[in-house]
Amino acid sequence: MSDTLAAADLIKIEAHIDAHKGLPGALLPLMHAIQDDIGYIPEEIYPQVSKAMALSIAEVHGFISFYHHFRTHPVGKHVLQVCRAESCQAMGSEKLEAYIKAKLSVDYHNTTADGKITLLPVYCLGNCACSPSVMMNEEIYGRVDMKQIDDIVNEVIHD
Repeated sequence: MSDTLAAADLIKIEAHIDAHKGLPGALLPLMHAIQDDIGYIPEEIYPQVSKAMALSIAEVHGFISFYHHFRTHPVGKHVLQVCRAESCQAMGSEKLEAYIKAKLSVDYHNTTADGKITLLPVYCLGNCACSPSVMMNEEIYGRVDMKQIDDIVNEVIHD
């Protein structure tokens, strides 16, 4: 099926598809299972998913692109998401974004040269009372300032 995906990843993807096909409402848990296992949802598997889920390729693409959580390309070892919602912007997230981009030497949707951190925008972390917020991997941090960003980044750089 693929020249770019590793054989082990293909086996994992096929196992997830087999486990979910035929189940009602299975597309969302299937996409989570694939991304949780290999880190992203490769666009080249859309035909296989569409066939197994009885959907068009366009429906699969539309579903994945609708949800900001899903990624279609590999990411670094760690993922840092910066909230860009109105509450966070009102509390200074734009300055924080600029600081993070300069500190990591990357823009959104890019990974640091050492492959450690991918920087992604997110449009709400549900932590508005503690704006500005970021999420490193699965942990949300609120009322974030530049010092806290330094601490968060340094912790994963040295793991």
